[in-house]
Amino acid sequence: MPTYAYRCADCGHAFDVYQSFSDDALTVCPECEGTLRKVFGSLGVTFNGSGFYSTDSRSGGSGSGSSSSGSSSSSSSSSSSSS
Repeated sequence: MPTYAYRCADCGHAFDVYQSFSDDALTVCPECEGTLRKVFGSLGVTFNGSGFYSTDSRSGGSGSGSSSSGSSSSSSSSSSSSS
């Protein structure tokens, strides 16, 4: 089951709860009965291997391939439309 973090908007009480995906989100603070909000944490992202990050960041590799395929398809469709 996933762990969800909550924080009360009124008193600032923060806590974690194990809940099923099908469970409704908590809305009432157990300390002061104020309004609860879910807290979303940040994620760490790591790029490993030869994925899109290393290939798309180069100006020569992806720029010429995507622009030539994009311009040829749009020019062929516009020339066939105007003919």
